[in-house]
Amino acid sequence: MTTRTLAASVAVTLIVLGTVWLTDLSLERAVLLAPVLVIGVAAVAGLVVFWTRVGWDSLRKTQHPRLLIGGAVAFVVLIVVLTVLGVQLPQE
Repeated sequence: MTTRTLAASVAVTLIVLGTVWLTDLSLERAVLLAPVLVIGVAAVAGLVVFWTRVGWDSLRKTQHPRLLIGGAVAFVVLIVVLTVLGVQLPQE
């Protein structure tokens, strides 16, 4: 068994066990859904890499990077504070 195959096996096992731990799925069902879980994790990882690169590129090209970072931090703090206070948006 090569190192690459061993690493892939460990990664899939961790994804399956993490899914069982986070959800109410049985181990057998999670093992059957392993290909779907792997594709889902890969898609999420790809989106994170893509949007991180877009954000980093935008940050490098802007004239006022501190203003952009400050606005992003302020937005995250606002969301956290509103969540902690229990503010809910009106539903239609």
